[in-house]
Amino acid sequence: MASDTVNPVLPASAVKPAPAPAPAAPAKNQNYKGFVAGVFSGIAKLTVGHPFDTVKVRLQTTSSNRFSGPLECVRQTLRNEGLRGLYKGASPPLVGWMFMDSVMLGSLTVYRRLLRDNLFNPPWHPLHDPARPLPSHGHGLAGVLAGATVSLIAAPVEHIKARLQIQYSAKKEGRLYSGPIDALKKIYGHHGLKGVYHGLGATMLFRSFFFFWWGSYDVLSRWMRERTSMSAPAINFWAGGLSAQVFWLTSYPSDVVKQRIMTDPLGGGLGDGVRRFPRWRDAAAVVYREQGVKGYWRGFLPCFLRAFPANACALLAFEGVMRALP
Repeated sequence: MASDTVNPVLPASAVKPAPAPAPAAPAKNQNYKGFVAGVFSGIAKLTVGHPFDTVKVRLQTTSSNRFSGPLECVRQTLRNEGLRGLYKGASPPLVGWMFMDSVMLGSLTVYRRLLRDNLFNPPWHPLHDPARPLPSHGHGLAGVLAGATVSLIAAPVEHIKARLQIQYSAKKEGRLYSGPIDALKKIYGHHGLKGVYHGLGATMLFRSFFFFWWGSYDVLSRWMRERTSMSAPAINFWAGGLSAQVFWLTSYPSDVVKQRIMTDPLGGGLGDGVRRFPRWRDAAAVVYREQGVKGYWRGFLPCFLRAFPANACALLAFEGVMRALP
């Protein structure tokens, strides 16, 4: 027979609290993902964007007497050098951009995490809620740090690429450099490591504008996630392309000066002429003296047209691989 005894009600002080859940195991370090995904970003960027870049560099480094505009530059290049002419200097960035985007995007993910966990949390940033993601200006600051980091690789790659791109002869015997390895050997042989890294300061200044790229990428991505029903890949594509255009709108004049410095004769045993720009401001002054303010925007159209498809595809590849990696 079942007992009719009622269980007594225990006082609250006697009730044992439920055991606290065991702390979750620390997440596996996933910093490697950004470096791996960056390789695929570099491949996509080169495939789509290099012809635009060749036209941009040629317009930036020649007078208006040679090319009246980007279409004329494309027409002359195809007529005199064929389609291969638009891909001149592609070998260094094919390897370089794979490595550069790996370092840039890999270091970007690391800097984002470090800033989120340290600078933008109490007590360093008492107004920031540690439960919230990194703010947009934090993404911009991470971009500046990543830009400075990748400049150590980008400077020699872009230096060699620019010198190859302004060789207009269709025949190799008419060129100073037969290819990227030859250019590297000759420049290093006559000017050492300093010659190879010619334009490093201008490269770092140019890449400081990554603040606007990655800051705007975060702003656009958040807006699209909140206000649209687009898929994640579509958001990556559109935010990547539009933020790249924001970057070029803010940074382009500094890129013009950088290209002038990188294609300036090195002199000495190379026999390529007399150096004109010992300092950054000398190159900036010559651009203004030759063409006024509009000189800082020469070649902007092919660059702006290239920015969207090249970087949209690059960010689509990067974010897609990031999601796919374990």
